[in-house]
Amino acid sequence: MRVVIADDQPDVVVHLKEIIEELGHDAVGFTDGEAFSDTISREIFDLVILDWNIRSKHGTPLFNWICKALPKRPPVIIMTNRAAKRDVTEALTAGADEYITKPEVRSVIAARVSALLHKSAPTGAFDTEVSCGPYLMNRIDQSVTLHGKTILLTAKEFELAEMFLKNANRTLSRNNILKTIWRTPESMASRTLDMHVSRVRSKLDLQLHNGFRIVTVFGYGYRLESFNA
Repeated sequence: MRVVIADDQPDVVVHLKEIIEELGHDAVGFTDGEAFSDTISREIFDLVILDWNIRSKHGTPLFNWICKALPKRPPVIIMTNRAAKRDVTEALTAGADEYITKPEVRSVIAARVSALLHKSAPTGAFDTEVSCGPYLMNRIDQSVTLHGKTILLTAKEFELAEMFLKNANRTLSRNNILKTIWRTPESMASRTLDMHVSRVRSKLDLQLHNGFRIVTVFGYGYRLESFNA
């Protein structure tokens, strides 16, 4: 799962990224509110960790913007050195899912991050088998069954197929896909992504008669369109 961090202290961003990556998740960090809001408006994240005093934008209006601007708001942890009860009350009343006062021990941060990610995960996110339209995905052997026929995929093809099916009808940026699956920026693996998208489209027969099709969003990324009733 993907976590985005916004904190004006670079050492805090590094510390939080280490904790999240040790939990097996991907983390992206920012020390500037403008860069943070620009990224979160274009890419998909499963959790936000937001400092109340982020540079360029104060935490309160930035949190309110997240609530209003994003079609599906991810859970938000407010993490700040403001410990007054009125600050905690303000954040939780506004809709924050957690409030962590700095400094906090590593184990507590990890536990709260894990709890929110598990709580917010889509239904079936931790199942070994997940169905989507006519497709049945098996996470153990990384195969997909379509109309009774088993289709074997490589590890990356399976991750890509699962990412598309979990985010049907949502436009995914090339950068988002590459960072999530390949852990690398767009400039380093662009042709690799195109090749894998082509293979997934062909192997899974993602065509109208199966209820899905992958479309290219020029200059941005891809979208799996669903035509299931």
